[in-house]
Amino acid sequence: MSEDYYKTLEVARDASPADIQKAYRRLARKFHPDLHPDDKSAKKKFQEVQAAFDVLNDPSKRELYDRYGSSFESAAAAGAGAGTRPSGTWSTSPGGGFEDFDFSQFFGERFGGEEGGGFEGIFGQPRRGRGGARSRGAARTKGVDLEQEIHIPFNTSIQGGEAHLTIHRPSGKSDTIAVKIPAGIEDGKKIRLRGQGDPGADGATPGDIFLTIRVSPHASFERRGDNLQVKVPVTLAEAAEGAKIDVPTPQGIVSLRVPPATSSGTKLRIKGHGVARKGEPAGDLLADIQIVLPKNLDEESLALIRQVAERNPLNPRTELRW
Repeated sequence: MSEDYYKTLEVARDASPADIQKAYRRLARKFHPDLHPDDKSAKKKFQEVQAAFDVLNDPSKRELYDRYGSSFESAAAAGAGAGTRPSGTWSTSPGGGFEDFDFSQFFGERFGGEEGGGFEGIFGQPRRGRGGARSRGAARTKGVDLEQEIHIPFNTSIQGGEAHLTIHRPSGKSDTIAVKIPAGIEDGKKIRLRGQGDPGADGATPGDIFLTIRVSPHASFERRGDNLQVKVPVTLAEAAEGAKIDVPTPQGIVSLRVPPATSSGTKLRIKGHGVARKGEPAGDLLADIQIVLPKNLDEESLALIRQVAERNPLNPRTELRW
């Protein structure tokens, strides 16, 4: 055998179809000429990998190859009769053993072809489109997709808005892109900016930017799903007697009634003033009441507080257990 396709793909002879496809994806990325323009040997190595995969990925061709070795094509042709091919019809191109193959099934749109379903050859040779016709013209490779992170204020993540992203291109040029932030987006979510990645070769479609959102923390508010929670400080008198206080929310200032004898840690719900995502019911705002005492109480004030405690005996730790 003049050429061992198994060695070319770096797999065992009993390799499963999944193993063969996995090896092909790895080696195709490793040697693809468009990804390694400075490596003069990449095209030849890629052709060898492609030719090996063309055979080993097809069960009928692989069976003939295992039986007849490198002469399996002529043996199959002799057995099938003049002008016929073995089952699983295939062909090789004059440019170096390439079988017609849709790279998009392995690499996505990056190796896709013309809009409408056609597919041009990786090295400028005409390739068979999905409809069977061959597209014409030089190969055009979609631009590289980019991954970026962007930090946005907590308020913007809740209410939506616009952020600006600066991209440093391989050419040395920097672009600033305005990014629309949808209301209610969560930390870690991704936004796809179509056509904003690196330019494609020879006028091909540019790549995309996959933008990961990072939300900065807020000094007072926290997010819990679609609900918001805010610590609301009140005075001792407001907590004891009850009061109406103003509380900021994403929708504006609201008046909140604090019931008499409210303790620290009590959570008062303000319905519909949490996270409002498009097409979803708005969450709620939970006001976490925190009683705040003056830092410097004089002796007379302390005496009054002791009198209140003596008149209203209470052990607030009766249910505190390990």
